[in-house]
Amino acid sequence: MTRMTASEAFVEQLVAEGVTTIFGIVGSAYMDALDLFEPAGIRFVSVAHEQNAAHMADGYARATNRHGVCIGQNGPGITNFVTAIAAAYWAHSPVVAITPEAGTLTAGLGGFQETDQMPIFSRITRFQTHVNRRERIAELTHRAFTIARAEHGPVQINVPRDYFLGEIDADIHPAQTIQRGPGDGADLDAAARVLAEAEFPVILVGGGTLMAEGSGEALELAEHLQAPIVTSYLHNDAVPASHPLACGPLGYQGSKTAMRIIAQADVVLALGSRLGPFGTLPQYGIEYWPEDAKVIQVDADPRVLGLVRPIAVGIHGDARAAARELLARLRSAADGVRSLATASRRRAELEQQRTAWEQELDDLSSGDGSPIPPRRALRELERAMPPDAMVATDIGNVCSVSNSYLRFDRPRSFFAAMSFGNCGYAFPTAIGARVAQPDRPSVAYVGDGAWGMSLAEVLTCVREQIAVTAVVFNNGQWGAEKRNQIDYYGNRFAGTDLQNPSFARVAQAMGADGITVDHPDQIGDALRKATTSGQCTVLELLLSEDLAEPFRRDALRKPVRLLDKYKDYTVR
Repeated sequence: MTRMTASEAFVEQLVAEGVTTIFGIVGSAYMDALDLFEPAGIRFVSVAHEQNAAHMADGYARATNRHGVCIGQNGPGITNFVTAIAAAYWAHSPVVAITPEAGTLTAGLGGFQETDQMPIFSRITRFQTHVNRRERIAELTHRAFTIARAEHGPVQINVPRDYFLGEIDADIHPAQTIQRGPGDGADLDAAARVLAEAEFPVILVGGGTLMAEGSGEALELAEHLQAPIVTSYLHNDAVPASHPLACGPLGYQGSKTAMRIIAQADVVLALGSRLGPFGTLPQYGIEYWPEDAKVIQVDADPRVLGLVRPIAVGIHGDARAAARELLARLRSAADGVRSLATASRRRAELEQQRTAWEQELDDLSSGDGSPIPPRRALRELERAMPPDAMVATDIGNVCSVSNSYLRFDRPRSFFAAMSFGNCGYAFPTAIGARVAQPDRPSVAYVGDGAWGMSLAEVLTCVREQIAVTAVVFNNGQWGAEKRNQIDYYGNRFAGTDLQNPSFARVAQAMGADGITVDHPDQIGDALRKATTSGQCTVLELLLSEDLAEPFRRDALRKPVRLLDKYKDYTVR
């Protein structure tokens, strides 16, 4: 053990865990530790709002497959983390939330900026630890970082503010390496037999494959079986979109190629996917999930095996390691693999469906004029997007339609709020991703409503010299909810119409670049200029009010009014 202060032990443990960047807002509760960040080699990125600090940590984690770290002032600073930590929980991001707490001598007295910070995060973290003695600050910090990586999710380190002070004897622990296996041998044997007997196998690749860095192994397995590959909802980067077997994503506004292909499957190998319900709902009027198919599910979390969909075989294992083991078994039984004999039929079907969907997308995206039709805007952005770009998307109508157009050939390129679906996610996440990967362009797709929740972080980008491009879809409305009011509430618009300033001029006033585009032909050049400028740029696209289908047809129903004064408000 070495004699040091509690703050020194804490910071030294952060360094041992490989922390080089922390996002947050300065606060007196942890200022003694903050004073040591710079000499320890830790960059402190000072943000405009703590929710965005946690989103930045999320983006950093997802861009690197390592932890992202955020910190704030006790009380209100910490409660501001909640929405973003919940988003990280559903995205399986190893975000470490450091939550300084009111001092021990005044705990329970209702002092300044005091609240009980542990219950708040109890259902949206994989692990929580409360430092109950300053002598344990390094030990418990190490434990939290280890579990964040091991369980792919956010953790909380709660530290009473007076426990950063004082001298202690401390050990600094080396970062713990987490090794994961392929799963039980009998389960792998059973899965290999099911795949060998399949006539139309389809591989569904999810976020767990990205976390395992197993995209290459998934492709090898698919190539051996000549099995089409679909990706789970909002994991468009799980395999290269240009691969001949790649079909695109399932879920809302996904790929019709993927949906029509998986609908024909007799066996589905779900590789690193929990098969979340939102990602398997019918779309475009297509009931695409193959209810009679045998499902093999591979996941590092045993709790999700068979949770959402019935499965024939469940494998509790790492997606990369499991894919490698399945491939070895199938190679050794190559003569008995039925799918090899039917490969040409699947390839022909895949090419036919891909050609049809591309033509349909072209037709849907052919609108012209000013303001710009949303799908035309998304097509132009797709065509001009740098090949190595990272893209974060917000929730909302236009942003969600982008699922049809976002294609990537590199993993760790696409970040979305996943099933938590909170507004204000994309821009700070793109900032965190850019800090993590400064040599890759980072682009956020944001609707004009959600932009109001995160535009203050333009100040952060200017101050910290972070070159991120925010594409703001300005159509003067909360589009997703307005679509519901059109479909279910007789075009009665309450709270969905917006009156916006020029977001490009607001960005310029903040010290960033701002570009306004009102015609499709200008979009490509504007995006290329923004992503190569070396500065934070707000690219404001003036869009028409055209809206896509609602997220979920099962979310609302036609209203029934019983009181006489409301009966005219029934939609018939």
